Amino acid sequence: MDADRWLTDTRTSYDTVAVSYADQMRGALTGAPYLRAALALFADLVHAAGDGPVVDVGCGPGHVTAHLRDLGVDAFGIDLSSAMVDVARREQPRLRFEVGSMTDLELADASVVGLLAFWSLIHVPDEAVPTVFGHFRRVLRPGGPLLLGFHVGDESRLKTQGYGGHPMNVHVHRRRPDQVAARLNDAGFSVEAHLLIDPDEGVPGAVLFARCVP
Repeated sequence: MDADRWLTDTRTSYDTVAVSYADQMRGALTGAPYLRAALALFADLVHAAGDGPVVDVGCGPGHVTAHLRDLGVDAFGIDLSSAMVDVARREQPRLRFEVGSMTDLELADASVVGLLAFWSLIHVPDEAVPTVFGHFRRVLRPGGPLLLGFHVGDESRLKTQGYGGHPMNVHVHRRRPDQVAARLNDAGFSVEAHLLIDPDEGVPGAVLFARCVP
């Protein structure tokens, strides 16, 4: 898949749905106790690592970034969609949000103590995952925690509509935790735990904890 094409399609799609997406995600963590528990554990790992800046990659409207900040984490967000970043800045004016791509993170080496990518890898094709994980490892401090959330499965599908019925043109990739773990190991991470969420649903979710190997 052409890199410029899928990035452009993802950016345009989320520019289109930014406001509707934010409306749907507002308060989403309230009814997600296992996700809140995962975020609380991630915050504890950040504190144990000595605190410092934490980046939420693919932050969307910033609701997870704000939740981490409420847990005492110095979190900031990066998203591919400028419209989504505009929404995040309006809704969370005290927090820092920037436009950027996980395929080319404009962050200094070892500049963050923790990194979160919550359901933002789902549009990244397989061939781009090593590049993304390479950037994650580069910007994380040695020993820093990584938390990923993603859809579980074995297929990819084209999403042409969503979040209020707006048009979209993005592929949604589902992956198995062991596949993601193997990719992380190849990139220089040590995988510590994963949790399968809603395993009886049509599309389960997973959260995976890893650490940047010194």
